[in-house]
Amino acid sequence: MKSLKKFFLLVILGCIIAATIYYFRDTEGPTISLMPSSGPISAKSPLSLTLTDEGTGIKRVQVTVIQNGNRMPLVNQDAPLESKQIDIELNIGSLKPKQGAFEIEVVTVDRSIYHLGKGNLNKQTFPLTYDTRPPIISILSKAHNFTKGGSGLVVFRLNEEVEKTGVQVGDLFFPAFMQDSGAYASLIAYPFDMKESQFIPRVVAVDLAGNERQAGIYYRANNKKFRQRKINLSKSFLQQKAPEFESMVPEPGDELNTYLYVNGEIRRQNRAKMAELAKETAEAPLWQGKFLQMRGASALALFADHRRYYYEGKQVDKAVHLGYDLASVAQAKIEAANDGEVVWADYLGIYGLCVVIDHGLGLQTLYAHMSQLEVQPGDMVTRGQAIGRSGATGMAGGDHLHFGVFVSGIAVQPLEWWDGKWIKNNIDSKFQAP
Repeated sequence: MKSLKKFFLLVILGCIIAATIYYFRDTEGPTISLMPSSGPISAKSPLSLTLTDEGTGIKRVQVTVIQNGNRMPLVNQDAPLESKQIDIELNIGSLKPKQGAFEIEVVTVDRSIYHLGKGNLNKQTFPLTYDTRPPIISILSKAHNFTKGGSGLVVFRLNEEVEKTGVQVGDLFFPAFMQDSGAYASLIAYPFDMKESQFIPRVVAVDLAGNERQAGIYYRANNKKFRQRKINLSKSFLQQKAPEFESMVPEPGDELNTYLYVNGEIRRQNRAKMAELAKETAEAPLWQGKFLQMRGASALALFADHRRYYYEGKQVDKAVHLGYDLASVAQAKIEAANDGEVVWADYLGIYGLCVVIDHGLGLQTLYAHMSQLEVQPGDMVTRGQAIGRSGATGMAGGDHLHFGVFVSGIAVQPLEWWDGKWIKNNIDSKFQAP
C-alpha cells in the first residue's frame, strides 16, 4: 500500500514538473522588426514589418498608426498555426496621413499558455515622419556652355536634406557635393560620343523619404568634330609590345591577336577602373587656377582622335584616343597639373606605369606610360610637383606622356582645363553665384 501511494505521489510530482516545464517553456514574446524603423517615409516608401517567434509561434498582430492623437488601425489579423515568422508590407499611404510626425504601434502575441493562457505580448512604437513633398531645386549658376567632349559646372540649392543629388545626362549620373556655402556643385561632362539630341542635363534630387524632383537648366550645347587618324601597326612594334602584355591575355597567340585583345578588352577594363577611381574624390575643389601643360612638349595625338589601325594594308581595329600625347625628351620630368591627392600610382594595362590625381568634385587627371613614379596613393601633391618620369610603358610606341582629364570617370577635353580664361568663365564664376 505504501509503495502504491509512493508511486502515485511520484506520478503526480512528475505531472506537476511536466506541467511546469510546459507552462514556462515559452516566456518570451515575439520579436518585432520594422524597416525603416525611424526617419522620413513617403507613400511609395517600402515599409517592411517582420515578426519572429521561434517558440510557440505567432498568434495575432495589430498595427496602428498614431498621429496628432488619432489612432488609425492599419493591420489586425490572426496568424496561421505554427507561424514562426510573418512578413507584412505596410501601406501607410492608404490611411492618407497628414504631412509630419507620426508613430507606428505594433502589438503582437504568441501562442504560449504563459500568463494564464494569454500568451506573451510584445509592443513596440516606431517614430516616423510622413513626407510626400519632393525637394525644391533652385538653380544658381547661369549661362551654361558645353562643348562636345568638354565639361562644365552646375550649382544649385535644395530646401532639405537629400539621399542623392546630381545631374543626369542620358544614362550618366554626375554626383553633386554640398559646399561650405550650402549650395551643391556638380561637374558634368558632355561625352565626345553623345548625340546633341541626347545631351539634356537635368538636376535630380531624391530626399530621405524617397521623393524625387528633376529640374532643367538653361544651357547651350556646341557640337565639335574630331580628327580621323590612320595608324599603321608594324610587325616590329607588335613584337616589341607582346611580351609586356602576354600575361594579361587568356590565350596568348601571335603578336597581332595579343595586341587586339589588349587594345579592346584591356582598354575597356582600364576605363572601367578610371570610373571606379572617380568615386575616390574630394567633395570640394582641391585645384587652384588653370592646369599645367607638360613643359616644352609637342602634341603627338589629340583628345578624341578617332583611330583606325592597319596591319599589312588591312584595317584590323579601331579606337578613340581619350587624352593628349605629349613628348619632349626621353624620361622627361612629369609634374602634377594641379593640387590634389594621388589615388593611383601603379601599372594599369594600356596606360602602363601611371598616376591618377584627384582634384575634387570628380575631376581627376591621368599621367600614363611613365618609366618611374615618385608618388604613391594618399600623397597630397601641389601644382608643378614632380610625380615621375615619362616613358614607354603600356601601349606606347615611344617615350611620351599620355595626359588625360576625367569627370566622374568620363574622359573630357584637356584643352579646357589648360585655359585659365575658360576656367574663370565656366567654373570659378559659377561658384560665385548668389
